[in-house]
This record gives sequence, C-alpha cells and structure tokens, in this order.
Amino acid sequence: MTAPIPPIPKDIPDLPSIPGMPATQPSRVPATAVVTPVRRPLVAAYRLLIALAAAAAVTVDLWLGSPGRLLSHFTIQSEILLAVVLTLQARRAWTARHPLPSSWTGATLLYVTIAGAVYHLLLTGAASPFSMTGTPPTGWQWTANQILHTAIPAAVLLDWLLLTPPGRLHLRQTAVWMLYPLAYLAFSLARGELLPPDTPTRYLYPFLDVGTHGYRDVLADALLLGLAFCALAALLVAVDHTRPDLIRHRGKTGFRL
Repeated sequence: MTAPIPPIPKDIPDLPSIPGMPATQPSRVPATAVVTPVRRPLVAAYRLLIALAAAAAVTVDLWLGSPGRLLSHFTIQSEILLAVVLTLQARRAWTARHPLPSSWTGATLLYVTIAGAVYHLLLTGAASPFSMTGTPPTGWQWTANQILHTAIPAAVLLDWLLLTPPGRLHLRQTAVWMLYPLAYLAFSLARGELLPPDTPTRYLYPFLDVGTHGYRDVLADALLLGLAFCALAALLVAVDHTRPDLIRHRGKTGFRL
C-alpha cells in the first residue's frame, strides 16, 4: 500500500525575491509592428506644393527687395521654417514614416497664422492704428505678399484640419512656442538700436517703432500681442482636441513578424 498524499496547505508563503535580479519591464510595441504603414502620396504632393510656393514667394521678395532687411521680417523667417518642416513632412508621408513631432508642426502652424493675422488685421486693416500707409506693392511683389500672407496660411490651416490626425497638440507646448516671438521682439528692438536713426527701415513694424511711440507704448503693445498669441495657441490646441478625425484608416490590423 502507498502512503497517503499529504494535503496541500492553503497558505503558501511568498518566496523571497532573488537579490540582484532586475524586475521585468513592460515591453512597448511600436505602432509600425501593429498597424501597417500607409503611404500618402497625395498628402505628400500637397505639402510639397505648399513648401515650394512658400520658397518661391520668399525668393521673389528677396530678389525684388533688400535681402538683409527682408530676412529680418517675422513673415520671411516663419515661411522659411514652414518650407523646411513641410518638406520633411512630405517626405515622411511619401515613405510611410512616422510624422514629425507635433511640437514642430504646431509651432509652424502658429507662426504662419500669426504672420497672416498681423498682416491683415494690423498692417493693412483700414481701422488699425498701425496700418502701413506707404506705396502699396504691385506686380510680382504684390503676388508674393498675397501668397505669403493669405494663400500659405489658408493652405496650412487646411492641411492641419483635413490631413492631420487630431489630438496631437498639447497646452504645455504653447510655452515653448512663445519663445520665438519673444526672441524676435528682442531681436527687432536690438536691431533698431544698432541701426542709424535716419534709416528708413530701422523698425520693421509700426507697433515696434520705438522712435515714434517710445519704449513704454511699444512694450505695452508687445504685451497685448503676446497675450493674443497665447490665446491663439490655446485656441489651436482646443480645436485640435475637438475636431473630428477625417483620415482614420479602417483597415485590418495585426502583428507583423
């Protein structure tokens, strides 16, 4: 006869952990291993077209005017940044790679929108106290102005609303986005101080003209504009988290070995 099997105790004490043994970390599966990458040639072509239009308009402006002065404009600098970012975005859409970080694309979207809004509301608006009343541009210069301040901002907004997944922008990014306008303010004031007082383009924008308005009024205007830019950035983030996803792909997904 065999001996009876002793009953298994209900309470088994936990075994002590082996010293020096690292705890296992949860593994993160990249999105490309779950969802098959999708090439978007039409999106790539659209973004490349915007980048080429911005580059062409900037080139025309530099060709017809003073390159040193024009490169100091906020619009020209933001359009150059936009052309670079959209070219990289177009390449990634063409090769089915992950898009650029939203901090980059959100910043360029904000800067181009600021350039267009300031141009139409402050610099050319009839009711604006800072309206530039000089000789209006004509010919190629007028065409370049309209492309830079009207067509490009509208095209970038459409790309963001229709061709970009929502929910990528975050409120914490807006503080970093404000660093460039703040640096541009410091650059513009320093440039005006270094140039001779009789230089016609000593201050590039009427609301930054210290010679006419003084530092007190200029800094007050800069503060109001800064608050408006912060509100615009927050509005873009809010819209990004409430707009529908128009590019969701309803395809089969699965792990790829």
